[in-house]
Amino acid sequence: MPARTGVYVGAALARYGFGEGHPFGPDRLWAFRDRLVALGLDSRVSLLEPVCAGRDAIERFHTPAYVEQVREQSRSGTGYLDCGDTPAFPGVYEAAACVVGTTLDAVSRLAGGELRRAFVPIAGLHHARRDTAAGFCVFNDCGVAIETLRSEFGIRRVAYIDIDAHHGDGVFYSFEGDPDLVFADLHEDGRFLYPGTGAAGETGTGPAVGTKLNIPMPPDAGDDTFLPAWDRVEAFVRDAGPEFILFQCGADSLGGDPITHLRYTAAAHGHAARRLCRLAEECCDGRLLAMGGGGYNRENLALAWTAVVGAFIEADG
Repeated sequence: MPARTGVYVGAALARYGFGEGHPFGPDRLWAFRDRLVALGLDSRVSLLEPVCAGRDAIERFHTPAYVEQVREQSRSGTGYLDCGDTPAFPGVYEAAACVVGTTLDAVSRLAGGELRRAFVPIAGLHHARRDTAAGFCVFNDCGVAIETLRSEFGIRRVAYIDIDAHHGDGVFYSFEGDPDLVFADLHEDGRFLYPGTGAAGETGTGPAVGTKLNIPMPPDAGDDTFLPAWDRVEAFVRDAGPEFILFQCGADSLGGDPITHLRYTAAAHGHAARRLCRLAEECCDGRLLAMGGGGYNRENLALAWTAVVGAFIEADG
């Protein structure tokens, strides 16, 4: 039987990084790939090549003016794309477009039934807003995926679930008033960590009130805190009955990350992925796309992301 889980690995994805020594460096992809191979998981999935998105696809979410700004600064390789967190570098437009395109290739294969589950390690750039970069995120592939599911595949009700240590503010505020975007985010309390958002009282606006779930986690929270919080997320998403699930599984929520304070183990990521596989089979013909998100301890991200892939493989039975 052909593998029903796709995993994207390739040099074009590794180009999305801000240089050696930067927390978001190009070596993150290879740390994941090496562990995937060491565990023998590469032979049990469909290994797929990255794909670059065209400008028209990126502009399903981002403003044309912002896309043009990135193109210009990509040519010069100078300055910041936001207020000082996300530096431009030569080729940043092409690198970011590849993240978007790879996420969209996964969306297409899932929506078309070729795959049941997919994982894109360098993806889930959840801080970028429609008109600016933020927090190492140039283009918000999550937002582009949501808009593409609707415009290209007629899939309206999408669930976005995020367990990165940082709140997925770029997704939340872009769809805060959208009742068909089901949003659930477990993150380190914004009083202690960038971007400072995602309070429990932020549940959506207007017709979307009640369709958003933010669960701030205290610093030093471990798996014993994560698991009951996850039960709330799972029940919330099940009640919403989505047609497609996006899962941002940032590994910066594991203990030992250099810029965050949570203390999960990779077992939390494996548990979440395993439960989402079951939920996706119940609600949306198995369609589940995981995106790597953050994670700046290389060993941690390798452990967490291979735990997600391992759970996806288990779902094949």
